[in-house]
Amino acid sequence: MRNKEKKIQLAKYRLKQAEDSISEAECLLSGNESPRSIMNRAYYAMFYGVLALIVFEQYYSSKHASVLSYFNKRFIKEGVFSKELGYSINKAFEMRQEGDYRREMPSNKMNFLKWLDFLERVFVNKKTSIKITIQ
Repeated sequence: MRNKEKKIQLAKYRLKQAEDSISEAECLLSGNESPRSIMNRAYYAMFYGVLALIVFEQYYSSKHASVLSYFNKRFIKEGVFSKELGYSINKAFEMRQEGDYRREMPSNKMNFLKWLDFLERVFVNKKTSIKITIQ
């Protein structure tokens, strides 16, 4: 398998991880499970979507903050995606960090429903309309 084909397969795998994470978040939400767990899965849905994009870039990092910084610089500041999306991903990262490492997150079901709807619109339902130029 060629390098280009491997990248395409990896991007598809990352998008599948994003879809699975949204489904998991929805399942947790419908079962009134821990807000921390819901936010974790919602954040990872976004993060896997970002990883799918940067597969085609000359960039790699194992650190979430570094990956998001690159995403903001390359895709948000250059206008590929909206500032709203950049804000949402950064806010999700911050909320996941707080839930996992600092304090308990507030339980606001409407806020989680809003996040999940946003995730589905951006990363799942519209994924086929995102065109990635492979050189």
